[in-house]
Amino acid sequence: MRSLSLLLLSLVVTLAGAASYKDSPFKVKESIVAPPRAWVEHAPAPSNHILELRIALPQPYSPLLEKHLWEVSNPSHKRYGDYLSKQEAEAFLTPHPDTIDTVSEWLASYGIYEEHLLHSSAQDWVTARVPVSLAEEMLDTKYHVYRHSETGEHIVRTTSYSLPEVLHDHVQFIQPTTMFARFKAFSSTLHWTTVPVGDASTSGAITGPAGNQVDASCNQTITPTCLLQLYNAVGYETSATNGNQIGITSYLGQNVNNHDLQQFFETYVPAASGSNYTIISINDGQNNQSIAAAGLEADLDAQYAFGLTYPTPRTLYTTAGSPPFDPDPRVPNNTNEPYSYWLEYVLSAENLPQTISTSYGDDEQTVPESYANRVCVGLAALGARGVSLTFSSGDYGVGDGDSNPETQLCFSNDGLNTTMFIPTFPASCPFVTTVGGTIYIPETAASFSGGGFSNYFSRPSYQDQAVSDYLSKLAPGTYEGLYNPDGRAYPDVSVQSDWFIVAYQGQFGYVGGTSASSPTFASIIAMVNDARISAGKKGLGFLNPWLYSVGYAGLNDITTGHNPGCGTEGFNASIGWDPVTGLGTPNFETLKELALQLP
Repeated sequence: MRSLSLLLLSLVVTLAGAASYKDSPFKVKESIVAPPRAWVEHAPAPSNHILELRIALPQPYSPLLEKHLWEVSNPSHKRYGDYLSKQEAEAFLTPHPDTIDTVSEWLASYGIYEEHLLHSSAQDWVTARVPVSLAEEMLDTKYHVYRHSETGEHIVRTTSYSLPEVLHDHVQFIQPTTMFARFKAFSSTLHWTTVPVGDASTSGAITGPAGNQVDASCNQTITPTCLLQLYNAVGYETSATNGNQIGITSYLGQNVNNHDLQQFFETYVPAASGSNYTIISINDGQNNQSIAAAGLEADLDAQYAFGLTYPTPRTLYTTAGSPPFDPDPRVPNNTNEPYSYWLEYVLSAENLPQTISTSYGDDEQTVPESYANRVCVGLAALGARGVSLTFSSGDYGVGDGDSNPETQLCFSNDGLNTTMFIPTFPASCPFVTTVGGTIYIPETAASFSGGGFSNYFSRPSYQDQAVSDYLSKLAPGTYEGLYNPDGRAYPDVSVQSDWFIVAYQGQFGYVGGTSASSPTFASIIAMVNDARISAGKKGLGFLNPWLYSVGYAGLNDITTGHNPGCGTEGFNASIGWDPVTGLGTPNFETLKELALQLP
């Protein structure tokens, strides 16, 4: 009888608590003045459209995670290379138990119970599928269908949402709400012309930066052999069995076509012919093999990352998300961005590739700062676990690639429409290695190479000296007010980024953009990791503290070129680090020697 009384009392307390959330006054949690440029309100969102609400719970121990990351990534620290396990990293991402209980009670007050929820491995994400009508009630908001005037895409979003005031300390943010980022692929300079295999109008050889010979045809067509010659990696043989791995990510319906891959291997990497890769599907990601479904971005990433590193085991992460929204209410498509799904998956995985390349991103200002910070913490957790992450720097120079002040489109998203340089995310996250682009031999900066300074993230200590040196050389007042000189500066490094030959839908053609740069640099790092692992050491993990303190000696400084945009000529490449080519392009043999000297 006493136990029944206690049960009834508990039930009353629970119901009272649930009711209290609806009684608590709402307070705006996040809002934006207006949707980003080109997004136009199209219509009210259908009430039965299903939203997959992803609720980010605060991670109170994340500052300790960052402390561990700096220690295990700093070559001069005694803990260098002492990476965290999955369980150890997760412990720093886990919310306070009170937060988990409070959010669960709030959801229950709307009839959303535990059996309806999905929790991440660290319990820091809660996912609930709800119709728009319920989401509007829970968040005291109105959703609309927005149309992108340039691409025709439709998404369901709002410009403001609120939560009961008692929940504000227990919820970091909820999406999809105010985020309009598209996380597009960076292959902006597509030159799709079919070419005869093996055709080259130039002959002979030129001297590369390491003093080695590079085929002169590489000034016209970039192939895996060109990259190995240019970056001094000819003759190095990776192991298929020492435990080293490389991974690439694929989003937005991009498919690696296996026929294209084998066609490329047969022509340019014959040793890899017939070889395969592991596919990991996330959130029902597909890898459609019809020739029409072949993805140019995915083909490029796979052909170069997998070709350069063969026979290193390789993984394709294919993540579904961001399908076009059909305004017909009978088709309730999910319009979530896919990036957080990938991050949640890899953070929950026990075994990860030592190197992972990503060639996707968007304007930093289209990503709410809370979301950007959250993703960046997740990337820090991967670094603390020993994963080297490379990201493309973007393809529009300092913003839009347009040097004409009359036609430039670099405007702030705060309602003031102030002209400003537009940094890229996740390239601006301080816990990843961001890769810019070069062209030609001798190398010069590619004009589209994304570079600049974050408006969200402050400059990390590892690059303070290098960036300060660059800024000190600028004439007083240069681009004053257009960028944040105290922000995280990028790119960190660069490699070739144009005239890459790829097999695509059964034909050979050219493609360019920093989409080509990230998998190329990741491949060089995977080869360095291969040498370390074969020597009984661990992979390099988060690269930047090493690159800025020691590894720069294994990079070729690029001192010519610039990256125009936002009505300006952009920044100039110069001696030392610069916001066009970073610290420079790799010399594999030197990087390998430097890396083997580390513990």
